[in-house]
Amino acid sequence: MKRSLGPKTLVYPTPAWVIGSYDQHGKPNIMTVAWGGICNSKPPQVTISLRKATYTYGCIMERKAYTINHLPETLVAAVDYCGMASGRSGDKFAETGLTPIGSELVDAPYIEQANLVLECNLNQAIEIGLHTMFIGDIVDVKADEAILDVAGNPDPLKLLPIIYATGVSRYYGIGKEIGKGYSVGKAVKKSDDPTY
Repeated sequence: MKRSLGPKTLVYPTPAWVIGSYDQHGKPNIMTVAWGGICNSKPPQVTISLRKATYTYGCIMERKAYTINHLPETLVAAVDYCGMASGRSGDKFAETGLTPIGSELVDAPYIEQANLVLECNLNQAIEIGLHTMFIGDIVDVKADEAILDVAGNPDPLKLLPIIYATGVSRYYGIGKEIGKGYSVGKAVKKSDDPTY
Protein backbone atom coordinates (compact mmCIF):
# COMPACT_ATOMS: atom_id res chain seq x y z
CA MET A 1 0.00 0.00 0.00
CA LYS A 2 1.24 3.46 -0.84
CA ARG A 3 0.91 6.46 1.48
CA SER A 4 0.10 9.89 0.07
CA LEU A 5 2.84 12.42 0.92
CA GLY A 6 1.15 15.38 -0.75
CA PRO A 7 2.67 17.73 -3.32
CA LYS A 8 6.38 17.89 -2.50
CA THR A 9 9.69 18.14 -4.34
CA LEU A 10 10.52 14.47 -3.83
CA VAL A 11 12.17 13.35 -7.03
CA TYR A 12 15.08 11.04 -6.29
CA PRO A 13 17.89 11.64 -6.84
CA THR A 14 18.53 15.26 -7.71
CA PRO A 15 21.96 16.53 -8.74
CA ALA A 16 24.33 18.38 -6.47
CA TRP A 17 25.78 20.71 -9.11
CA VAL A 18 27.93 23.73 -8.40
CA ILE A 19 27.07 26.62 -10.70
CA GLY A 20 29.80 29.03 -11.73
CA SER A 21 29.10 32.64 -12.68
CA TYR A 22 30.64 36.10 -12.62
CA ASP A 23 29.00 39.02 -10.87
CA GLN A 24 28.68 42.49 -12.40
CA HIS A 25 32.23 43.36 -11.25
CA GLY A 26 33.79 40.20 -12.69
CA LYS A 27 34.14 38.42 -9.33
CA PRO A 28 33.84 34.61 -9.68
CA ASN A 29 30.91 33.13 -7.78
CA ILE A 30 29.67 29.58 -7.12
CA MET A 31 26.41 28.15 -5.82
CA THR A 32 25.12 24.62 -5.31
CA VAL A 33 21.81 23.71 -6.94
CA ALA A 34 19.67 20.59 -6.87
CA TRP A 35 16.95 21.63 -9.34
CA GLY A 36 18.34 20.79 -12.76
CA GLY A 37 18.66 18.37 -15.63
CA ILE A 38 19.01 17.91 -19.37
CA CYS A 39 16.01 19.46 -21.11
CA ASN A 40 16.80 19.09 -24.84
CA SER A 41 18.93 16.89 -27.10
CA LYS A 42 19.26 18.96 -30.28
CA PRO A 43 20.56 21.50 -29.59
CA PRO A 44 22.04 20.16 -26.34
CA GLN A 45 20.50 22.14 -23.48
CA VAL A 46 20.38 21.91 -19.71
CA THR A 47 18.20 23.62 -17.15
CA ILE A 48 18.74 24.84 -13.61
CA SER A 49 16.19 26.61 -11.43
CA LEU A 50 17.05 29.36 -8.94
CA ARG A 51 15.17 31.72 -6.68
CA LYS A 52 15.43 35.42 -7.57
CA ALA A 53 16.76 36.10 -4.07
CA THR A 54 20.01 34.25 -4.78
CA TYR A 55 23.17 36.10 -5.73
CA THR A 56 23.73 33.66 -8.61
CA TYR A 57 20.36 34.59 -10.14
CA GLY A 58 21.57 38.17 -10.63
CA CYS A 59 24.95 37.00 -11.92
CA ILE A 60 23.41 34.80 -14.60
CA MET A 61 20.93 37.49 -15.63
CA GLU A 62 23.83 39.98 -15.91
CA ARG A 63 26.30 37.79 -17.82
CA LYS A 64 23.90 35.45 -19.69
CA ALA A 65 26.13 32.45 -18.98
CA TYR A 66 26.93 29.83 -16.35
CA THR A 67 28.88 26.63 -15.86
CA ILE A 68 27.75 23.39 -14.26
CA ASN A 69 30.49 21.74 -12.24
CA HIS A 70 30.46 18.12 -11.10
CA LEU A 71 32.62 17.79 -8.02
CA PRO A 72 33.61 14.34 -6.72
CA GLU A 73 32.38 12.83 -3.46
CA THR A 74 35.59 13.86 -1.69
CA LEU A 75 34.53 17.51 -1.99
CA VAL A 76 31.04 17.11 -0.49
CA ALA A 77 31.77 19.61 2.32
CA ALA A 78 32.63 22.30 -0.26
CA VAL A 79 29.52 21.45 -2.28
CA ASP A 80 27.33 21.77 0.80
CA TYR A 81 28.96 25.04 1.85
CA CYS A 82 28.35 26.55 -1.59
CA GLY A 83 24.63 25.93 -1.07
CA MET A 84 24.62 27.45 2.43
CA ALA A 85 26.62 30.66 1.99
CA SER A 86 25.94 33.65 -0.27
CA GLY A 87 28.43 35.18 -2.67
CA ARG A 88 27.04 38.58 -1.67
CA SER A 89 28.91 38.49 1.60
CA GLY A 90 31.97 36.39 0.88
CA ASP A 91 34.26 34.64 -1.57
CA LYS A 92 33.21 31.00 -1.72
CA PHE A 93 36.21 30.10 -3.87
CA ALA A 94 38.60 31.36 -1.18
CA GLU A 95 36.55 29.84 1.65
CA THR A 96 36.40 26.36 0.08
CA GLY A 97 39.86 26.29 -1.47
CA LEU A 98 38.34 25.72 -4.92
CA THR A 99 40.02 27.39 -7.89
CA PRO A 100 38.17 29.49 -10.52
CA ILE A 101 39.21 29.09 -14.16
CA GLY A 102 37.91 31.57 -16.70
CA SER A 103 36.07 29.86 -19.54
CA GLU A 104 37.27 30.81 -23.01
CA LEU A 105 33.84 29.98 -24.46
CA VAL A 106 31.25 31.51 -22.10
CA ASP A 107 31.24 34.50 -19.73
CA ALA A 108 31.49 32.37 -16.58
CA PRO A 109 34.16 30.60 -14.54
CA TYR A 110 34.42 26.89 -13.94
CA ILE A 111 36.05 25.02 -11.07
CA GLU A 112 39.49 23.50 -11.63
CA GLN A 113 38.74 20.66 -9.17
CA ALA A 114 35.53 19.69 -11.02
CA ASN A 115 36.01 16.51 -12.99
CA LEU A 116 33.19 17.32 -15.44
CA VAL A 117 32.13 20.81 -16.55
CA LEU A 118 29.32 22.02 -18.81
CA GLU A 119 29.83 25.52 -20.23
CA CYS A 120 26.50 27.16 -21.02
CA ASN A 121 25.15 30.33 -22.60
CA LEU A 122 21.75 31.40 -21.34
CA ASN A 123 19.05 30.69 -23.91
CA GLN A 124 15.91 31.47 -21.88
CA ALA A 125 14.92 32.51 -18.37
CA ILE A 126 11.38 31.41 -17.54
CA GLU A 127 9.64 32.49 -14.34
CA ILE A 128 7.75 29.48 -13.02
CA GLY A 129 6.75 30.54 -9.51
CA LEU A 130 9.22 30.90 -6.67
CA HIS A 131 11.99 29.84 -9.05
CA THR A 132 13.22 30.96 -12.45
CA MET A 133 14.22 28.21 -14.86
CA PHE A 134 17.40 28.98 -16.76
CA ILE A 135 17.73 27.03 -20.00
CA GLY A 136 21.32 26.98 -21.16
CA ASP A 137 22.81 26.03 -24.50
CA ILE A 138 25.66 23.62 -23.81
CA VAL A 139 28.61 25.16 -25.66
CA ASP A 140 31.17 22.59 -24.49
CA VAL A 141 31.70 19.78 -22.02
CA LYS A 142 35.12 19.42 -20.41
CA ALA A 143 36.15 16.22 -18.63
CA ASP A 144 39.24 15.08 -16.76
CA GLU A 145 40.92 12.28 -18.69
CA ALA A 146 40.89 10.14 -15.54
CA ILE A 147 37.08 9.82 -15.54
CA LEU A 148 36.70 8.76 -19.19
CA ASP A 149 36.11 5.19 -20.33
CA VAL A 150 37.83 3.64 -23.36
CA ALA A 151 35.19 5.15 -25.68
CA GLY A 152 35.81 8.66 -24.31
CA ASN A 153 32.60 8.89 -22.28
CA PRO A 154 32.43 9.85 -18.59
CA ASP A 155 32.31 6.75 -16.39
CA PRO A 156 30.01 7.41 -13.41
CA LEU A 157 32.08 5.10 -11.20
CA LYS A 158 35.14 7.26 -11.91
CA LEU A 159 33.22 10.55 -11.88
CA LEU A 160 31.90 9.82 -8.37
CA PRO A 161 29.04 12.34 -8.64
CA ILE A 162 27.31 13.69 -5.58
CA ILE A 163 23.55 13.28 -5.53
CA TYR A 164 21.08 14.93 -3.19
CA ALA A 165 17.99 13.61 -1.44
CA THR A 166 15.64 16.57 -1.04
CA GLY A 167 13.24 15.24 1.57
CA VAL A 168 15.95 14.39 4.08
CA SER A 169 18.63 16.91 2.99
CA ARG A 170 21.35 14.28 2.60
CA TYR A 171 24.09 13.67 0.06
CA TYR A 172 24.85 10.28 -1.45
CA GLY A 173 27.24 8.69 -3.88
CA ILE A 174 26.24 6.17 -6.51
CA GLY A 175 26.31 2.40 -6.50
CA LYS A 176 27.26 -0.24 -9.03
CA GLU A 177 25.91 -0.48 -12.56
CA ILE A 178 22.66 -2.48 -12.70
CA GLY A 179 22.08 -2.67 -16.45
CA LYS A 180 22.89 -1.24 -19.88
CA GLY A 181 20.42 1.26 -21.34
CA TYR A 182 18.51 0.26 -24.46
CA SER A 183 19.61 -3.30 -23.80
CA VAL A 184 18.45 -4.72 -20.44
CA GLY A 185 14.85 -3.82 -21.35
CA LYS A 186 14.92 -6.21 -24.31
CA ALA A 187 14.20 -9.03 -21.86
CA VAL A 188 10.71 -7.55 -21.42
CA LYS A 189 9.91 -7.54 -25.15
CA LYS A 190 6.86 -9.67 -25.85
CA SER A 191 6.27 -8.97 -29.53
CA ASP A 192 8.07 -8.52 -32.80
CA ASP A 193 7.91 -4.72 -32.50
CA PRO A 194 10.40 -3.43 -35.11
CA THR A 195 11.30 -0.41 -33.00
CA TYR A 196 13.63 -2.60 -30.91
